[in-house]
Amino acid sequence: MPANETAPTRKTPAELIEGLERLLQVEELDTDLYRGLRNPGGQGRVFGGQVIAQALMSAAASVDPERVVHSLHAYFMRPGDENLPIICRVERDFDGRSFSTRRVVAMQRGKPILNLAASFQVPEDGFTHQAEMPDVPQPEDLLSEAELIERQRDELPEAFVAAMTRPRPIEMRAVQPWSLVRPEKREPARQVWMRAAAPVAGDQVMHRAVLAYASDMALLSTSMQPHGVSWISPGMQSASLDHAIWMHGDVRADEWMLYVTDSPWAGGGRGFNRGKIFARDGRLIASTAQEGLIRQRRS
Repeated sequence: MPANETAPTRKTPAELIEGLERLLQVEELDTDLYRGLRNPGGQGRVFGGQVIAQALMSAAASVDPERVVHSLHAYFMRPGDENLPIICRVERDFDGRSFSTRRVVAMQRGKPILNLAASFQVPEDGFTHQAEMPDVPQPEDLLSEAELIERQRDELPEAFVAAMTRPRPIEMRAVQPWSLVRPEKREPARQVWMRAAAPVAGDQVMHRAVLAYASDMALLSTSMQPHGVSWISPGMQSASLDHAIWMHGDVRADEWMLYVTDSPWAGGGRGFNRGKIFARDGRLIASTAQEGLIRQRRS
């Protein structure tokens, strides 16, 4: 670095979360028409979790505040451009006594990049059961994603290390770390602790949006594990094709959550993945499913 230049200031966790909250908030342009901000300093395609969360926030803005989202289903159609805002058009398909259904088309330059359907419900009591949370090491006993990358610094391009070790709004700690550089073949199952890096302001609308944002992380790579490849392997193409979330209970996105994923199938250039998200107290707060492109081109 030249002597007259200084290193960029690293944002604090609180600043990162404030930035994430601003990114996920949407601006009402007209009735049922919203604009999501672009990611400041973004380079390349939009992260899928961002589009899902902004579309969800747009849908939630058109629903009675008493109703909370309990499920969403999204299809990715085109890669988004991080240099552009995202326009979300909401269709009010149904409003009943207990449920409301919304459809959202997220667009850039007049072309859809994502379709999302979401259902909202007035909270009520009912029969209860859930899957057991696995017994795993606690997050305080595990290395962070950045610390794991630092251990492989000599084997990775400098730009990649810089990108992967910069402070991020979502902190992740894998129970069984998996090397991006030398991805050994293993069973298609992962367990990752995750949380927002600082307290999240707002009600369940924002906390569930942050969970939706984070749910696109550590999921698709589960289907790559049996094949000994990662998303940085030579010739590897990977992208989310669709994404579904079922919300089972109140979410605190700024507290540790355990993301338990598995992949029961891959074929035809696609991998199918499932996830369960547990609060630290053992409550199952969300389930996910995703199919994604996992294609390796041979030179």
